[in-house]
Amino acid sequence: MLVVQLKPDDEIRPHIAGKKIFILECLGCQDVYSPIDEINKFIDNLKEEVLGRVRLDYICNRDFVSAYVKGYSEKIQEADLVLVFSCGVGTQVVSSVIEHKAVYTCCDTLYLNGFQGLSVQQYDCYQCGECYMNYTAGVCPLTNCSKGLINGPCGGAQKGKCEVNPEADCAWVVIYNRLEKLKMLDRLDKVLAPRNYSKLLSQSLSREKIER
Repeated sequence: MLVVQLKPDDEIRPHIAGKKIFILECLGCQDVYSPIDEINKFIDNLKEEVLGRVRLDYICNRDFVSAYVKGYSEKIQEADLVLVFSCGVGTQVVSSVIEHKAVYTCCDTLYLNGFQGLSVQQYDCYQCGECYMNYTAGVCPLTNCSKGLINGPCGGAQKGKCEVNPEADCAWVVIYNRLEKLKMLDRLDKVLAPRNYSKLLSQSLSREKIER
């Protein structure tokens, strides 16, 4: 089982201030706890212009997301960015479908003891509790980089391929190319703090809160 919780305001609002927004919200699967009331409150209090809000099940399903994106293409095209309320897998799927827009996650995903479920999707989430994808164009550096590097490549990549797995694209080449396409290379100026591994468990929402 995993837990989704809202990011702190200071990790979201600087990215969205004064922008036109389109929202995609996952209603969650049986393996996910999502703070629906907190999400609704956050969205209701947004001062930015919200051009559309779509709630759907299984945002981790690329075909499903693609169909919704096609149906709302005009609104998404008009928006400056897309906000996603889901686990890390959902954010990666959305960013892979909407490649021409900045996609920001509003959530951190944390591990909780229990059955994790099975998925045939190509994306994964480490449930690290401090999602980095708002700085890496919706590409998770932990699951896509064989070394889990969060501040750039190792230097061992050859012709855009990973040193550890030569059949895989270097995650940081993918991240750079996507940031360049979105004209967001300034994101690379920020040096991210070392991972706080205590968030893997200690800062997960309590089981008591979930059961309530």
